Amino acid sequence: MKQFGTPAQHTSRPEENTTDLLLERLAKHPGVPPFEVRGEDGSFAPVSSEDFLEGVRSLAKGFIAAGVKPGDVVALMARTSFDWALVDWALWFAGAVSVSVYETSSPSQIAWIASDSGATYAVVETQRHQEDVRSVRDELPELQEIWVLDDGAIETLREKGAEISDEQLEQARTSRALADVATLIYTSGTTGRPKGVELTHANFVDTSRSAVVLLGDEVLPPGSRALLFLPLAHVFARLLHVLQTHAGATTAHTADTKNLMADLAAFKPNFLLAVPRVFEKVYNGAEQKAITGGKGAIFAAGAKTAIDYSKALSAGRVPLVLKAKHRVFDALLYKTLRNAMGGEVRWSVSGGAPLGDRLAHFFRGIGVTILEGYGLTETTAPAAVNLPWKVKPGTVGPPLPGASIAIDDNGEILIKGVMVFKGYHNNPEATAEAMKDGWFRTGDLGSLDEDGYLSITGRTKEVLVTAGGKNVSPAPLEDRLRSHPLVSQCMVVGDQKPFVAAILTLDEEMLPTWLKNNGLPEMTAAEAGKNETVRGELQKVVDAANSSVSRAESIRVFEVIDTDFTEDNGYLTPSLKLKRNIVTKDFADVIDSIYSREKPAS
Repeated sequence: MKQFGTPAQHTSRPEENTTDLLLERLAKHPGVPPFEVRGEDGSFAPVSSEDFLEGVRSLAKGFIAAGVKPGDVVALMARTSFDWALVDWALWFAGAVSVSVYETSSPSQIAWIASDSGATYAVVETQRHQEDVRSVRDELPELQEIWVLDDGAIETLREKGAEISDEQLEQARTSRALADVATLIYTSGTTGRPKGVELTHANFVDTSRSAVVLLGDEVLPPGSRALLFLPLAHVFARLLHVLQTHAGATTAHTADTKNLMADLAAFKPNFLLAVPRVFEKVYNGAEQKAITGGKGAIFAAGAKTAIDYSKALSAGRVPLVLKAKHRVFDALLYKTLRNAMGGEVRWSVSGGAPLGDRLAHFFRGIGVTILEGYGLTETTAPAAVNLPWKVKPGTVGPPLPGASIAIDDNGEILIKGVMVFKGYHNNPEATAEAMKDGWFRTGDLGSLDEDGYLSITGRTKEVLVTAGGKNVSPAPLEDRLRSHPLVSQCMVVGDQKPFVAAILTLDEEMLPTWLKNNGLPEMTAAEAGKNETVRGELQKVVDAANSSVSRAESIRVFEVIDTDFTEDNGYLTPSLKLKRNIVTKDFADVIDSIYSREKPAS
């Protein structure tokens, strides 16, 4: 078994908890506002350290006065916002255990998470959320009260908390220690019912401190500006929300990604947390806009120069001619792209899915270095991340301090360290199955290079085995297909089938521009899926993806459907992972039609 570890660089005291990260930050960086809040006019106003801490304490007193006791589980269901952050910290100050619920969750999902976690209270954003919770109230006998943020719950609780003394609050705050559970985050449930991941205060404290020690001075020094738009209910944004607060950064929130570009321009972050699909959209949108404006050739040349420049940086030497070309395109193209992201973004961390070499090199080449990382809910998000002084595009970096990563004889990635979860709530069988001699079995496949940098090659549960016995990992093929502006989502199929095929959906946002740029009339996604020119372009995309695999692993047939895979229709998780079992079930007729045809020529 090959393994690589990075020693821990700090020691936390057993009696500490996550609230100490906030208090430590406010003591070290009192003049840096921890948050800025977007006003109705679109501008951002700072919230001072003193005001935020007072807001957290007064709200925590309100929770205590309302009956929340140390160790009580409180469900939190809201969009990414300042209020989400305020409630989260206040619950920890009250000694509570929060359980995050996606604001898009259905009543049945709410019922499962709230009942399995044993939530006694709930904080929700809207009256609709309240109605959803009430609709399953019969299944939640332990639930005592629901507070609605839109109905002024924060002020109501603060008024109620006036009777709680500072001593009572401090007793509640210090009632939790490193070993205690800080939060429950339920897995996305791509292959079954969601499991409640118990993350401890130690997971947050030690992981945050490890990341700040390693990357803080370079990537997120005090005074950095970070815009969060991913769901705070997800572990990735949740950990960064804590880490950024501890590091001395100023964080702003965007609840609706429709406002993302405007908020980037107004807030001007220098650090972004994102998923690969965001970077694909930025690249594809810029490319199609350039083509529309008759500057497609300039964009293509600029993109190639950026990629070549990044590769030269990795090699340790940038030729003078390439430096000169890069300076020209920086003025012509790269500065405009950076300005579209606010103009100040220098670093970004990407996770959730593989980014791919092309995008990693492109963005690094235009001046926005994306540090691709890797982790799961069970590892409090990051277990590995690329180092800014030694970026290796195509990898997810070496283990964070305090972590060890191993590859077993079957190629599965195993993780041990400060970020690994306590266990699955009320599910000792699943916990035992996930652990192997003290190592967490991730279910992902990968490899380690000579520097301990991890590369992800697939998921054990997603590997397809064709009728001919060939093992096929669908993720690399799907990543390449989604890189094209025409493709929104896709799923590679072929388990126990004679060949590999794919189901594609079209990006309805990008489709009109692509059709115009290619001299085609307007048409719907359904019409485009049958159009010969469009299908010819999709075949080129498939051929390009196939060039990265063997003939036995290549996509032989593809089918275009007019139903996209989205979170709203239940085919994607809130973290944009494909629910393969549901797609396979609902589109069984499409899959059957693919394999009922004559077998394609070899």
